[in-house]
Amino acid sequence: MGGPSPRVQKKLAGFVGIQPEVCVERALLVTKAYQETEGLPVYTRRAHALETILDNMSIFIGDEELIVGNQCSKPRSSPLFPEFSCDWIEPELDTMAHRDGDAFQISEESKAALRAIFPYWKGKTNNELATNLMPPECLEAMMAGVYTFGNYYYNGVGHISVGYWKVLERGLNGIIADAAEAKARLDVSDADDLRKCHFYNSIITSCKAVIRFAGRFAAEAEKQAASCPDPRRKAELLEIARICRKVPAEPAGSFHEACQSWWFLHLVIQIESNGHSVSPGRFDQYMYPHFAKDPSITVEKAQELVDLLFIKLTELNKIRDAESTKVFGGYPLFQNMIVGGVNRKGEDATNAISYICLQAAQNTKLYQPSLSVRIHENTPHIFYLKAVQTTREGLGIPAYYNDRVIIPALLARGLARDDARDYCMIGCVEPQCGGKTEGWHDAAFFNLAKIVELAMNDGVCPACGKQLGPKTGKATSFTTFEQFKEAYAKQMEYFVRLLAIADNAVDATHARNMPLPFLSSMVDDCIGSGKSLQEGGAVYNFTGPQGVGVANAGDSLAAVKKLVFEENALTMEQLKTAIDKNFEGPDGEAVRQLLLNRAPKYGNDIDYVDVLAREAAMIYCREVDRYHNPRGGQFQPGLYPASANVPMGAAVMATPDGRKANTPLADGVSPSGGLDQSGPTATALSVAKLDHAEASNGTLLNMKFHPNAVKDDRGLENLVAVTETLFTHGGSHVQYNVVSKETLLDAQKNPEKYRGLVVRVAGYSAFFTALDSRIQNDIIARTEQVF
Repeated sequence: MGGPSPRVQKKLAGFVGIQPEVCVERALLVTKAYQETEGLPVYTRRAHALETILDNMSIFIGDEELIVGNQCSKPRSSPLFPEFSCDWIEPELDTMAHRDGDAFQISEESKAALRAIFPYWKGKTNNELATNLMPPECLEAMMAGVYTFGNYYYNGVGHISVGYWKVLERGLNGIIADAAEAKARLDVSDADDLRKCHFYNSIITSCKAVIRFAGRFAAEAEKQAASCPDPRRKAELLEIARICRKVPAEPAGSFHEACQSWWFLHLVIQIESNGHSVSPGRFDQYMYPHFAKDPSITVEKAQELVDLLFIKLTELNKIRDAESTKVFGGYPLFQNMIVGGVNRKGEDATNAISYICLQAAQNTKLYQPSLSVRIHENTPHIFYLKAVQTTREGLGIPAYYNDRVIIPALLARGLARDDARDYCMIGCVEPQCGGKTEGWHDAAFFNLAKIVELAMNDGVCPACGKQLGPKTGKATSFTTFEQFKEAYAKQMEYFVRLLAIADNAVDATHARNMPLPFLSSMVDDCIGSGKSLQEGGAVYNFTGPQGVGVANAGDSLAAVKKLVFEENALTMEQLKTAIDKNFEGPDGEAVRQLLLNRAPKYGNDIDYVDVLAREAAMIYCREVDRYHNPRGGQFQPGLYPASANVPMGAAVMATPDGRKANTPLADGVSPSGGLDQSGPTATALSVAKLDHAEASNGTLLNMKFHPNAVKDDRGLENLVAVTETLFTHGGSHVQYNVVSKETLLDAQKNPEKYRGLVVRVAGYSAFFTALDSRIQNDIIARTEQVF
């Protein structure tokens, strides 16, 4: 496959220099729509809001575009969603252009327009209503850094892959017909059927609005064609107009029609709600039939169209509050597209589009989509090599997922076998069956190192001085390691319960105030059940909070067990004193060096500590498993951080693993930076000892290699071998940064020279120079592996 076409090169040339801005159009239009529908059913209000936005927002068709549709008035700009939260927006209007990371420009005129609408939303936002449902201890624990659920607290849910193929095969008119048929069967004298009637009407209204939205682009293309002097471009514009008149209203025929239809669906989901991690899912599986049956398509033309889709995906953007930006740095949207794996029958599913998507990543060198590959026992070696060749480009793409672990894990969570085989990835590393699942992945970040800290301090938070958790005994009174571990478990039990209460309060608020009719129309079985996705209409319903700091918890338990209770190298009083003083002074530093050098460290294939890391994680996972959500589903744990390991570390004082106060935690299930010193295979074997099937909401392993390690064919085969070592021993995921420390340090000093440098942050890639400096430093500090 060749490189990018001249058209794609032209589009890419101007992309990196685009400065993200705030676009206020959506905020003004949604406010107008809500003011017009006061007192009407919530489904009606949400559908009217979407149609008001789509009928009135600015649209444009850029030079050389073949796939059309914009989220905002300019590429890479971000809309605002005041119905979810606006408390954070007003105080940050004058600072969002000057952030250390994820800066957004905003005009004074836009600020004034926003300040004029904020009073309307006071007391009405989803954020405020969710807060009112929570007990104060839930909020207190969040403020102390035990957990954060801000992703859904301030925003929409997202974290989903819809049944795109349904619309590609039947068109939105088919969805409208399904809703109309379900509505016709109702007896509206029944109160619940009356509710369903409003829900079905909202689906019909929303889908018709999307069809009109596509028609607006058809009219714009015809308008541009009428005055276009270039016959080639005129023909392209007329073809765009023809396609937009047809899709997504009707089934897609050609591959170009399928790409355009898909883009309209994906785009409008992002406009309806500001939840991130809206993921394309198994793009190669549902797009391949349109490629295979199109007699006019060539591989080169298909490649260009997919390349252009990758650019469109990167044009989408989202502005978060300043604190959330510390967790999700680098303008990420976590749009996870996955290729390869097995089909619903268990057979290899790799096809031509699988390779085209990998080539698109190489051609565009952008951070979206979050491209992933599924690996199984019969993955073609040529596909494996294509994947690691893409890794060698240094983009942190693709991420690798293990069918051999993930499919059984989903079966254990109750998925039907063919649905489990058909899994895709959402956001960072979260598996689900696309088109059937409301997984509420990324429901919260839970700080495992904070639990260690609370166990060391009898439930008192050292930073705020409050009795935050239950009294579990003073550390200096413990006479056995089991007493310390029991204190850790009791603190965990208490705070996971608070987390579940907080998550369910937010979940219930979304169901009551923020049903999403268009999104729900493409997920089974919302139409069949007459419930929105937010009310439990999906076939599968989960809530997935993730633990952060596995390595810190495991290394801390190992240090206490070995040095205090087995070798008597330290007393608990000496350890506690050194930790309380952040290892300052000669005595404190001596204790720290003992912790760093005498206690075994996770990531080096040492059973002693790896088993304790597994146990520390399992104590968390088992507690999460106990809870259920308002949608009739179960909580399921994950172990991944986005970039939350940095701000969560800032909330934790020094820990028994030798980590100093307020420094980042280990990311995902990765070892602490610099402490995995036995090579990549040893790291893989340590990580594989965790129970990845139990952490079925996803686990995340980051590894970093110097470019010289994979510069030749032998290096690529070595990378395959490391991946297979992890996967054959039970690991579920790995992703690789291929970039030197020297390059990253130079990029910090000279950012203007590295505007296009893409790195893997956590479950996503980002422009390195757009990241908060603390996240940059965390990436630099990761161990640089060699073969």
